[in-house]
Amino acid sequence: MQALVIAAHGSHLNPNASDPTYAHADTVRETGAFDEVREAFWKEEPHFREVIRTLEADEVFVVPLFISEGYFTEQVIPRELRLDDWDPERWDSDGTSASQATLAVDDVDKTVHYCGPVGTHDAMTDVIVQRAESVTEDPDVGEGFGLAVVGHGTERNENSAKAIEYHTDRIREQDRFDEVKALFMDEEPEVDDVTDYFETDDVVVVPLFVADGYHTQEDIPEDMGLTEDYRLGWDVPGEVDGHRIWYAGAVGTEGLMADVILERAVDAGADVGDALEAVRQSVTLTGDGDGDATRPNAEPGD
Repeated sequence: MQALVIAAHGSHLNPNASDPTYAHADTVRETGAFDEVREAFWKEEPHFREVIRTLEADEVFVVPLFISEGYFTEQVIPRELRLDDWDPERWDSDGTSASQATLAVDDVDKTVHYCGPVGTHDAMTDVIVQRAESVTEDPDVGEGFGLAVVGHGTERNENSAKAIEYHTDRIREQDRFDEVKALFMDEEPEVDDVTDYFETDDVVVVPLFVADGYHTQEDIPEDMGLTEDYRLGWDVPGEVDGHRIWYAGAVGTEGLMADVILERAVDAGADVGDALEAVRQSVTLTGDGDGDATRPNAEPGD
């Protein structure tokens, strides 16, 4: 038997923070690729610490629903799961290349394949592009458009910026969009000045966050000038300094994220049959096209 555990941050403050985790888990569960699919959280129940002990399967694939390698993926999750002999060096990563490490959990006699975060997997590049398609409701979006991939950015974790820049470079190499830039909230170049970095009239802005929270639904829209008060919402597209800004919201809410989760498990040796193809075929555009923005409760989604 094989089980999948999707490990996410969760929130005590924002009841919507865990919505993408449950949605992607349901998508994977419906494929029947795993005997068990469980969600686990740092800030919600069920908690990281007990999830493995509740599984019947003797082979477990743990996929962190996080954007970058860092404190949570290298320290918190392995510690709380009580993974024997874990060391970040097992990933042999440069900050964006973590794959998996196979570890024992002796007290319950299980083998755990601990995977790198979804945010650094190559398949995430496709999710970012899919997000641009969703918000514009155009499967061919690209020509005449700029694309801004937005991350938090922080001096405390250099890998945070690496993940953003990695996918930005990969999308730029596709030559699909006229311009592709990496922008940040807390370091240069800043998303506040988004229109300074693009010549195209139309710019799609995709935040590389797992869930919508106060960064994606309050800070970024106000900082870009889409609205003076996030509580009033904003138009999509919105006019800012002569540009049309197509603000997509958190990339982690895109349905194709379930594909990335499966890809991580497959890379670690999971046998998922035709689940990858099934998930890709089931994913549809998520944008409703009404031009209105909604605001969930406040909590970071990264």
